[in-house]
Amino acid sequence: MIRVIEVRDGLRVTGTDAAKYLHSQLSNDIASLGTGESRYAFALDPNGKVVALCRVTRLAADDFLVDADRGAGEALLARLLRFRIRVDANFESVVVTAHCTRGESAEISSDTSAPPGAIGVPAWWGDGSARDHLVIGRSDESSAEDEMATLEEFRVRARWPRHGAEIVSGETLPAATGVVPVSVSFTKGCYPGQELVERMDSRGATSPFVLCSVPAAGRSPGDPYVVGGVVAGTVTSVAGETALAYVKRDFAT
Repeated sequence: MIRVIEVRDGLRVTGTDAAKYLHSQLSNDIASLGTGESRYAFALDPNGKVVALCRVTRLAADDFLVDADRGAGEALLARLLRFRIRVDANFESVVVTAHCTRGESAEISSDTSAPPGAIGVPAWWGDGSARDHLVIGRSDESSAEDEMATLEEFRVRARWPRHGAEIVSGETLPAATGVVPVSVSFTKGCYPGQELVERMDSRGATSPFVLCSVPAAGRSPGDPYVVGGVVAGTVTSVAGETALAYVKRDFAT
């Protein structure tokens, strides 16, 4: 098991319309969140492309914390403010310090260490092997470079997309990322970009490229992924012995 401190972009969203507004703008069911609960969701542009993948945590009835990968916050805030008209939903940009624990679910479930005042939430797939304790504000503590590299290895092995690598604002299709099952509700009301997501799901369609795990084998981000002499995709992340690549669906495994 590892514990690593990661700085993330965040938004504090408050007001009597905060729940209703976030629910109307994001791809997952936000309105039904209980206090202390969290869900991942996409913020999409009107064409259905990903602006950012974020996690929404309900702190109180009218108080939400939205956190996302470093570098995603500015685009996420701009997107969420785009359709805010005459609603009581106030947005404040904040820094979020995530105390990340990764390992076996049994280890994490028995781990009682947490910073004072931290908000404990599931991370990544929510399968018990990843948990974050979130603190609003920047911590005086920091993790060493090798610890961050280990966290990146866990992320790549978990096939979890990262902003700026597997997610490029305004370009990436939600279905390509592989995280639709934990980031999209198909029973909630409308939200910007919904049409493309719903159409692909209803037709059983897959993205032209799919995020896959491939052997690192000397590869670097941006390298072509070649199968049998054919360029089948592009490498996006490399960590340890595993890499992630967007692979043409005919070559995806």
